[in-house]
Amino acid sequence: AVCQWTLESLFDAHKAEVAGIIASGKPHTLQWYVTKARAFQYGVALPADSDSYEIVPPVSLSVLVVQFAAAVELTNLVRMKVAKLTGGVLGPLSHPELTAFTSYMGRIKDAGVRLQCTSDVPDTFQPTMIIYYDPLVLTSSGSRIDGTSATPIKDAVNDFLDSLPFNGVFILNSFIAAMQAVSGVVIADEVAVQAFYGSVPPVVIAASYIPDAGYMALDVAWFASNVSYLAYAI
Repeated sequence: AVCQWTLESLFDAHKAEVAGIIASGKPHTLQWYVTKARAFQYGVALPADSDSYEIVPPVSLSVLVVQFAAAVELTNLVRMKVAKLTGGVLGPLSHPELTAFTSYMGRIKDAGVRLQCTSDVPDTFQPTMIIYYDPLVLTSSGSRIDGTSATPIKDAVNDFLDSLPFNGVFILNSFIAAMQAVSGVVIADEVAVQAFYGSVPPVVIAASYIPDAGYMALDVAWFASNVSYLAYAI
């Protein structure tokens, strides 16, 4: 029995060794980079010659600062887009956090792979709409007559943006459907929907859009000035 147990232990050790060799030689995919990005622990030293921390989650969210990540393959490099949640709101990493994260990714990446690590403020989303509403449900300002919501259209826009996967595709038709699904909205006429990031001029979204930062936020001032309401008359 002792000999059999010893033999089984040797087999297990051999199997683990072979699995390790296979794993170390396997080319890493974009999803591997995403998984590793989310595993980053801010303020924690990475063991020498290792791409994994000694202590694994669950740990404090103040340490696991990267809650959202995407790896995008570009010409001659892989761009890592990352973001974190602060008070339930998606936003960029701080400068010290991004500096540490960039150093971490530089240590664990495959040799020869160029990485560009970014964590930016959200792309700005600017819809121009005419909302034809049911006067039995909504007022001329877009609020609900029953008082349950003062801003149902704006809330629906924010909910739609929040529902998009990180670095996911914004689809205009889906957005229109979401607006028309709001109680009291008969027709959501999207006159023009646009988005931009940084100092880049706004781009009118004809069909789809992928946010440069990986996510978008509504321009509230723009919404207030460019969304109008007309009572729908049959």
